Amino acid sequence: MAKRDYYEVLGVARGATESDLKSAFRKLAKEHHPDKNPDDKSAEIKFKEAAEAYDVLRDPQKRSAYDQFGHAAFEGGRGGGPGGFGPDFASSMSDIFDDLFGEFMGGRRGAGGRRGSGRERGGDIRYSMDITLSDAYAGKNAQIRVPTSVGCEPCAGTGAKPGTQPTACTTCGGAGKVRASQGFFTIERTCPSCQGRGESIKDPCPSCQGAGRITKERTLSVNIPAGVEDGTRIRLAGEGEAGLRGGPPGDLYIFLAIAPHDFFQRDGADIFCRVPIAMTTAALGGQLDVPTIDGGKTRVKIPEGCESGKQFRLKSKGMPVLRTKTMGDMYIQVEVETPKNLTSRQRELLKEFERDSHKETSPASDGFFTKVASFFTDGKG
Repeated sequence: MAKRDYYEVLGVARGATESDLKSAFRKLAKEHHPDKNPDDKSAEIKFKEAAEAYDVLRDPQKRSAYDQFGHAAFEGGRGGGPGGFGPDFASSMSDIFDDLFGEFMGGRRGAGGRRGSGRERGGDIRYSMDITLSDAYAGKNAQIRVPTSVGCEPCAGTGAKPGTQPTACTTCGGAGKVRASQGFFTIERTCPSCQGRGESIKDPCPSCQGAGRITKERTLSVNIPAGVEDGTRIRLAGEGEAGLRGGPPGDLYIFLAIAPHDFFQRDGADIFCRVPIAMTTAALGGQLDVPTIDGGKTRVKIPEGCESGKQFRLKSKGMPVLRTKTMGDMYIQVEVETPKNLTSRQRELLKEFERDSHKETSPASDGFFTKVASFFTDGKG
């Protein structure tokens, strides 16, 4: 029986693009897959026929030969064609499915066709750092000591004894995976000899026992920008653990925790400060010198009759906004302090003050109790 034209098999035109070919074969593969058509020999034949057609047309050199000579291009050894359904069909099928689905399954081959490189990326490191609110305001350059894995110098990270080199794994030939045929399918699994690295070390480095890295404490310089907030994460690329056998290093993540301040409470870029004042200062007015986050101080004028909870805004005296020139504000909130441990003279003066007081002296309390009296007089107000 004469072979059908490959373009006809896939149902595409002769000028079909690589994307058209892939889409057409994927559709046919799903339709005629043996798993979906058990005990159906015709479906199996159509599946193999579509796979053979796609194997030829997806390869530019094979496709060019086929366009010139047709099926004759692959007869009698000419052109090194697909070989029908012979012993090489399983390997061809595996390559086809790598091409179709490899990007989704993580199975795309690297340069030179090797899957395993023996080099694994190092792990990331988390480091917690405590700083003060003043540090967060001004920024700082801090030195930290981090115990981590670093590349082994004697073997230059290869894991092999100095003067030697890792060799390709004899089980997988350096691919990191081995194949086992099941029918006309090929199943891949991680190489049991090299655990997917693709390399074998006959003489391990005595310094790192073949790992290519050792544990060591390093001192690093960390720049903390002004305006950072509690929980800010700083990433130092490439400062994590060294990769296994010369692999790329991981990253170092520094998480900042800002310690509570004795005077200030922070809300974003704004700062709040509660300042207790004497009853006499609240009544008569006065001036206060209060600290600021930059280490200086500022003078706040208290008006006569100032009530507890009154806030005074100091523009641009708060925290800097990270990576901008904007500054938050500072809010002074006064808390009127009730006198305690009075002397006899102080008691006498306060009683005298009380006798001379009138409704204008304490308007809020006088108004409240006037309403209370009215409430009881009228029954339910």
